[in-house]
Amino acid sequence: MLDAKSIITVLLFLVTMCIIFWRPKQLNEAIPASVGACLVLLTGTVSMQDLFTISEKVSGAALIIIATIVMAVVLESFGFFYWAAAVLVNWSKGSGIRLFWLTNLLCFLMTLFFNNDGSILITTPILLLLFKHMRLKQHQKIPYLVSGALVATASSAPIGVSNIVNLIALKIVNMDLYSYTAMMFVPVSLGLLFLAALLFVVYYKDLPKVLPRKSVSVQELIQRPRHHHPQQAKLSAQEQAKQVRFMRNILFFVLAVRIGLFVASYYGVPIEIVAVVGSLMLLAWRWYKLRQNPLDILRKAPWHILVFAFAMYILIYGLRNIGLTDLLVHILKPVVSHSLLYTSVVMGSVLSILSNIFNNHPALMIGTITLTEMGLGPLTLKVMYLANIVGSDIGALLLPIGTLATLIWMGILRKEKVSIRWGQYIRVTIIVIPLTVLFTLLCLYYWIAWFFT
Repeated sequence: MLDAKSIITVLLFLVTMCIIFWRPKQLNEAIPASVGACLVLLTGTVSMQDLFTISEKVSGAALIIIATIVMAVVLESFGFFYWAAAVLVNWSKGSGIRLFWLTNLLCFLMTLFFNNDGSILITTPILLLLFKHMRLKQHQKIPYLVSGALVATASSAPIGVSNIVNLIALKIVNMDLYSYTAMMFVPVSLGLLFLAALLFVVYYKDLPKVLPRKSVSVQELIQRPRHHHPQQAKLSAQEQAKQVRFMRNILFFVLAVRIGLFVASYYGVPIEIVAVVGSLMLLAWRWYKLRQNPLDILRKAPWHILVFAFAMYILIYGLRNIGLTDLLVHILKPVVSHSLLYTSVVMGSVLSILSNIFNNHPALMIGTITLTEMGLGPLTLKVMYLANIVGSDIGALLLPIGTLATLIWMGILRKEKVSIRWGQYIRVTIIVIPLTVLFTLLCLYYWIAWFFT
């Protein structure tokens, strides 16, 4: 029987999640999370010692994500993302089919190099601008926008550093980034390719086979960034070639920083150091190139991410302390007595369901904490944790409320007056997401069985 304190904690969590889903007047998700966390602290469910534990788990992950988004802000000021979109237009060569695959590749790479929320914020407005200039009809835009959003969000699973909750969970299970990527990159990449193929089959009849003639040139598109900067003047052929070299250099630098995270993890160096140093170097590069004061990043950086992650963890710790994880351990303990394949599929499915009900952030935190209290062996713990990631990063996409990234995406579409109804979204995801989750979990099991046992 729950006491009054436990009932209040559960109600605070549920009310907080409802407000985050609803987001009245585009309310920042950090605000309801912070209010809910403060009220949970007042109930005494979470102690001061718990706060120190939470700080240790969250701080490094938040620093990495903030540093990554700082890099994205800097690249946006260079006009990098509009340049990338212009390259995408050129490579499509007037084919709507080719544009579909290139759009998904762009969204995959944006998440891989930055993070899932940042990828949605960057790619969605650019794609909308592209489609407007291509004069695509409303029904022709939907396949690109939905598939791009699904791929961008799901692409946070392969390497672990593209999603703050993945990084926090890594800390909980004491798994390094190098091991995570060795176990996850290949099977999840296969899963993402499978997802894109399913989306292509579902949307094939709606894709324009030949793109309408563009109303503006690629060069004009590059010159229409949301934030005007000194490089906006029309470029000569020589200047365009110089710009291409510059953009490629930036891309190589970001790739080097990303690789540096895995090297640091392999040698036991805190990966947040590499992320912060990389973002500072890119800020210095921008100051040298554009003469923009690096301090403006204090205003542009998404500091609310740190607040949101910390507050959500307090709420989850409150649920843990009133016995939720004990209940889950009791329910799920019989599952781990079966084969590793069965365990993986069940845990991935459970996390998919929880993520679509409560959002993937709290679902993965609850699921990961539960795993650590089951007394599992090292390999079983890692496999079940990775199955949880598949469920929370891919399975959560069944409903638009399953991830913060898809909530942000829906908000951008509403703002730009592009209507994609829940029914249109779910008619696709009800086919592609369960199949992709199952396929990815099978790939994960056989990959680990072949190479890590």
